[in-house]
Amino acid sequence: MNNSLEQLQSNKTLTLVLYILYIAAIFSAGLLAIAALIINYVKRRDVEGTWLASHFTWQIRTFWWYLFWNIIAFVPFFFLFFTGDNDNLFAGVALSASTFCVVVIGAAWIWIVYRAIRGLVALNDNKAMYQ
Repeated sequence: MNNSLEQLQSNKTLTLVLYILYIAAIFSAGLLAIAALIINYVKRRDVEGTWLASHFTWQIRTFWWYLFWNIIAFVPFFFLFFTGDNDNLFAGVALSASTFCVVVIGAAWIWIVYRAIRGLVALNDNKAMYQ
């Protein structure tokens, strides 16, 4: 039993570190979120059947939605990069695309921090997510 409690505490600490990595991802161009996701998938089996499993699911879903919104934010830039030959023609579109990107990325940053803080609060209270 003591070993189970130690394992649970170890996994809780890991979950805390993963939340911190997700928050820090906004300062690392998402690289720390990728590292956290890999750890989530590798260690997911260790938390199966515990209340921490819901936190891993929460973190994994947070990553995939964060990636989705980042892709949506950069689509206009990819389009302009491959089609923008005339600087005058695309000046207004580029400004609109820049504004769109900043707004969506800003919202994604706020969202990932919100999700991490909400998870941290539940983790601190020893509660599963989705309750």
